This record gives sequence, C-alpha cells and structure tokens, in this order.
Amino acid sequence: MKYFLQKGTIAFSLSFILLQCSVAAVAEKDTDIVSSNAGDAIIVTGTRETGKKARDSISPIDIISAKQLTQTGMPNLRDALTQLLPSLTTQNQGTDTGALTDSISLRGLNSNETLILVDGKRRHTTANLYADAGPNQGSTPVDIDMIPMASIDHIEVLRDGASAQYGSDAVAGVVNIILKKQDHGFHAQTLTGITASKDGFQQGVYLDGGTKLGSRGYIHVSGDFLRQNHTYRSSNDLRTNTNINKVVGLPEQTRESFAIKGGYEITDNIEAYGLATYAHRYAGAIQHNRLASSLANYPGYAAIYPNGYTPIETINENDWEITGGLKGKIKGWNWDISSVYGRDYNNIGLRHSANLLLESDTGQTPTHFKNVQRFNNQQWSNSIDFSKAFHIDGWPHLINVAGGATHRYESYTIGAGSFESTYGNGSDAFPGMTAPNAGRFSRNVFGGYFDIATHLAKDLQIDVAGRYEHYSDVGDTKTAPPPLRYDPFQWLGFRATLSNAFHAPTLAQEYYSSVLRSPSTIHGIIGTSSPGALANGAQRLKPERSTNITAGFTIEPVKRLHITADFYQIKLRDQILPGGNVYGDQAAAALAMNGFTLPAEASGWTSASLATHWFANVANTRTRGIDITATYPTYLGDIGQIDWSVSTNINRTILTHQGKDADGNNLLTTQSISYITTAYPRSKIIWGGQFTSGNKKWIVGLHEIRWGHTTSQLPYYKGSPNTSVVSAYDFYRFVNRPKFVTNLDITYRVNPNLALTIGANNLFNVYPSRIPLAHRYLGVTKYDRQTSQLGTSGGFYYFKVDVNL
Repeated sequence: MKYFLQKGTIAFSLSFILLQCSVAAVAEKDTDIVSSNAGDAIIVTGTRETGKKARDSISPIDIISAKQLTQTGMPNLRDALTQLLPSLTTQNQGTDTGALTDSISLRGLNSNETLILVDGKRRHTTANLYADAGPNQGSTPVDIDMIPMASIDHIEVLRDGASAQYGSDAVAGVVNIILKKQDHGFHAQTLTGITASKDGFQQGVYLDGGTKLGSRGYIHVSGDFLRQNHTYRSSNDLRTNTNINKVVGLPEQTRESFAIKGGYEITDNIEAYGLATYAHRYAGAIQHNRLASSLANYPGYAAIYPNGYTPIETINENDWEITGGLKGKIKGWNWDISSVYGRDYNNIGLRHSANLLLESDTGQTPTHFKNVQRFNNQQWSNSIDFSKAFHIDGWPHLINVAGGATHRYESYTIGAGSFESTYGNGSDAFPGMTAPNAGRFSRNVFGGYFDIATHLAKDLQIDVAGRYEHYSDVGDTKTAPPPLRYDPFQWLGFRATLSNAFHAPTLAQEYYSSVLRSPSTIHGIIGTSSPGALANGAQRLKPERSTNITAGFTIEPVKRLHITADFYQIKLRDQILPGGNVYGDQAAAALAMNGFTLPAEASGWTSASLATHWFANVANTRTRGIDITATYPTYLGDIGQIDWSVSTNINRTILTHQGKDADGNNLLTTQSISYITTAYPRSKIIWGGQFTSGNKKWIVGLHEIRWGHTTSQLPYYKGSPNTSVVSAYDFYRFVNRPKFVTNLDITYRVNPNLALTIGANNLFNVYPSRIPLAHRYLGVTKYDRQTSQLGTSGGFYYFKVDVNL
C-alpha cells in the first residue's frame, strides 16, 4: 500500500497546496454558509437515526445534488456521477449488448458489488448480462440511467460495506437515489451537444413539476428524453486498409423515462406513499464488418449484400418499477411497510445480418431479426421497518433502536430465439438462443436485521447492526459490523467500521448461455450447471464473501475548510467471474452439448479464436485504498465567491488466491487476472472551483480530472489482417498512461427563471493511450475497451437551457 500511496498522492498534494494558498490569501468572512454545505445536509443512508447530518456520519457519505448533476453537462446520470466522484468508475466502452446497459462501479470492484437504492428501497437489476471480456463480465447491475435525471433531488453515496443495514450484497458501497417530492413548480431543461469529431450528437430534454394532492398530499411527475448518435473511433481495417469497420465507438440510443411520486397523509400519523418509474430504450451497437469476399460460398447471400455488411446488435428494453407503502408513527415508534415490484425485459435483435445456412438451404433469409434473445428479470420485495429513539434509566445518552424484516422474490427468464435466428448455426454475429438453454429460474430471499445506535461517552458514538438472510438456493448468511466514531473536538472526528458481506451468485451467472461471432473468432458462455460445463470440470457456484475495514477522520483545521480521509481494505473471497476456459475442438464439443451449432469453417480451430467458458469462483482478492475530500469557499466581497474542492481515490487490488477446476487447473489466465486487479484506475483525482458572481448572474466552473493508469494483458494476433489470436496464454503487458481531462462550464442567468449554459467536457479532446497494431483485432481496435479509465469519445461540447417556473 505504501507504494501506491506515494505514487498517487503527488498530484493531490500539488492541488492541495493550491487550495491552502487560496485559504491563506483571502481573509475569512463571518458569513454563515452552513445551509450551502453538503456536510450539514440531513442523510437517510448509512444510519437508521432521524436527523443525522452527513458530517456526523460514522461511515463516509458523499452527497450529490441535482444541481451538481446538471452542472456536469452530461446528458445521463452514469456519466454525470463519473465527473463528480473519484471512487466511481465505468467501463471505457462496453462491447456488443454490454454497451447497451449503463452501470457504475465503486472502489475498483465489479458493478455487481454496489447496491443501488431508490428512496431507500432496493432497485431491481437489469436482465442484460455483460457477456464480453473485461472487469464487468458476468455483471447484471442496476441500470441507473433507466431512472429519469429530472426526477432526482439528490444522491447519497455510502462508500463502505453496509451489508447489515441494506442487504448482504452491499460489498463496495451503497448508492441511494432520492427523488423529488415538491408539491409545486415546474422545471424544464434541454441539453444539446456534439463531440470534437463532429459525431455522437446528443439531445436531452428533462421536465418535472409538482402539485398538491388535496390539502394533505402531493404528486411529482418527471420525464427524460435522450437521443444519442453513434461515435466512430476505429482505425483502418487491415483487410481493406479503409475505415469500413465502425465497431469502436458509443452505440446509438433513444431513451424515454418517466417517474411519478406521490404521498398523502391519511391521518396525522399515517401517510400513504407511492412511486412508479418506467423507461424504454432502443439502442444499437455496431459489430465487425463482414467483407463481400467472405460470402463467395453463399451466392444468394452475396446478392443481398454485394458490398459486405456490418451487423448491428439491438436492444428493445422496457423497464418499470412500482412502489407502494404506508408509514407513520405510533407511541414513539416510526414504522414503514412497503412493497416494491420491478421488472426489466430485453428483446435482443440484429440489423443488417442474415442466417447463412438458412439462405443456403431455403434460398431466403431475413436481414433483420427481432427475437434473437429475450431476457426478463423480476424482483418483488416486501419489507417492514421500525425505529425509535428513547432514554433508559441509568444510561445518559439517547438510544436509537431499529429493526425490520423482508422477503424478496427474484426470477430470471431466458427466452428462446426465433426460428430464423436459431436455424442451423444461427444468425450471423449473434446467434439466437437455442431452446435447451432457455428457461425460467427463481429463488426466495428472507431476511431480518436490527440496529442499535448510541453514545458510549459524550464524544464516542457506536452503531451496532446485525442481519440474517436465507437464500433458497445457496443458504444462509449473517453479518454484523460494529462501527465507531470519536469526536475529541468540534473540528476533529475519527471513525471506523468493520463489516462482512455475502453476495450470492446471480441467477444470470448461474444459467446464462450465449455465443458471439466475429469474422474470425467465436466466443461462447455456457451455464455453470449445463452439460458442456459439467463435462469440463465445472463446479457449483458458491457465494462471494467479503470483509471490509474502513478507518478515517474528518477535520476542519481552519473555519470552513472541511477535509475527510478514509482508508479502506476489502478482502473478497470466491469472486465470481468467468473461469474454466476451453479452446478449439474442446470448446466446440462443449457448445454442441448445450445445443449450439457452429459454422463449418470453425472446424479444426485450435487457438483462442474458438473459446468457451463458464462462471466460477475464480479468486480471492484484496483491495486497499484511500478516499480524500476537501472543500473551502473563498469570499470576494461584492464580486462573488469561489467554492473550491478537491477529492481523490487511490486504490490497489492484488490477487491472493486463484481458484482451480476439478482437475486442479488454474481458472484464470494472465489476461483475466488483469481484469480483476489492474483494469480500474490506480487513482482518480478531481479538483477545481466554481465562481458565482455577487449578483448571481454568472456561474463559471473549471475542474480537472486526473485518471490514473490502468494495465491490460493484450493478445497477439497473427496473419496480415490480424484475424487470429496467436495463443490463449501469451499476452502483451499494456499500460494505459495517466490522463488529464479539463471540464469547463459558463452559465448566465438571464432572469430568475431562465439560465443559459455553454460548456465542454474534456475541453482539450484527450483520448486513452493507443494500443500497438499487433494487438488490435483486424487492426481496428486502437483503444483498450476493457478498462475503466476515460472513455473513447474525446471532447464533448454542449449548450444548455434551464427554465424554472
């Protein structure tokens, strides 16, 4: 840990010196800014106490307001959070259908390890499993962009394991999205932007408003519309030496999302509440181009595409969730009874493709396939929670007691593909789901928890929680962290937490199967308990288990300069990722056992060009890191004020144990180890300031983000057009160097109801490091798309209009 702290804190130290200089240069004013400081905001995450302030929390909490989200100039929630939180990252650019789901990762762990809540209730996850290689392979996280940005009041990010309070799978942390409930007003915003390369046009429209519901209630309605065009970042295809292959870049996307939130006081002590969200997405990810010369053996097919073709994988997604409940207070006890039902349905299709064997046998084939694969994920949670703060004789401090119970039903359905997509060896690029791999799978989860928070002394608080959960398919778990906080002075506090987590394998990880085809490669995933996997030594998945330790402090060395620092260690055991790789004829045989038919030209392939794997408990890891934040306002009299901030995350993950199959073979390759340990940035630092003029007419924000390096293990390709993988075990160590990105936004408030903004994210059009030509498939993949550093789109420039009525 000493090594990465020394390397990563150099940039932070420089920025912090600048911050201190601004502190010394400007005389302090007596103006009270408590109301504008996030540390004094009341939180509901990480505590069961009522009225708890963020700065007094035992666990580290970040609070992101709706204003901060919109000021990033990012048209969706995922990318906005990436600009604001150093501990949060996303994959550079997802591939295939994985590019069509928006997920986040905390503290250098897989997206599955972060628990997402909406208004304190567990959010359902996506049905779209990330099937391609990379650190997020096998994840089915919550797609946070299916929640309209216009509906968000603020977000509380708990950077700590909170399994005892919210669920045993809250390993890396908890993101609690709090939605608006104002009973008045109307807000509208439009955002129009384009990249420096003049592609990737994006148009966002965000609307929300509230009204009273009788004399005792409210209703708030929100909606987003987003249109995003493709970006194109491929190098020339070595087969033609032209830019015909557009596979590298963001997908096209059209998304509509809505939210309706309401509440009504039935009596003075009982309130009914409800929330409904719905989102629809249609998106398409470009696949590798197929040359006309590859169709020589299929005359009819060549007639359809005389110049070759470029398949596009599509998703038609419908996502919705309904929450209903009653809450109130009786004899000093706060109680809350709720039911949440969520569903995500994905229909995966193909455009500009065909079924070669179907055309050969029948003389005709579709070019568009609507039902290639279908996935449905459902989650129904029913919970009761209660809490009360009271005194007992002989104990001088207030005691807050909380507890509750929950039942959750989960189901995952895999639908068979259409006849046209499954006939023979299936539709090209993405064959349809075969009937033997389809099915409906489900389980029940029962849980209960307790929480007792009090002070052991005037300045020493403790929060003891415990949780028990039973999974009908994998067994029981118990979690019980004892966090502490000690505040020896008003300006100094120390905090520490210890927790353990239990993350059951998802139903998708247990049962998902699929085959992906490129012009010269075939990669398959098969279910862990499927015939093909069992024949090659697969073992039943065990739950992941983790132990989290966090220790840190909060300090205010001078008035209004707030600093927090939190060190953490996460030991994750039996991590679930792809393992059990088999190649060539062995891979073909495993796929055949599961009902997949391969093209005739794949016969005899012996390298990693033909590979199959399944999910397994592949490794134990240890992640150590530090989160640091500092904020300070500088007052400039009638000119205005500058709000300075700096935050950083530095982390390192190492492999402590590697899993083995039933025959004693290692489950991981050098490449897959790099996905676990070095695909996330070693550091991420965000610093800058926001100037607000004295008359509130002008707001100027300038922030810098330093992305630390990532390290990959890249395959070697052979053949003049780089068509074939040389070896499944021989890799090149590639370092994606640190990058600096500048974000600028300038807002002019025309009047109290209208504001205009121009801005730039990645002002100087910075890109990731380019990988050597020998490691680019077909020569086109010039950036490493499997890491989680800055994206591949370059600069994004936008104009925003904001109206409040």
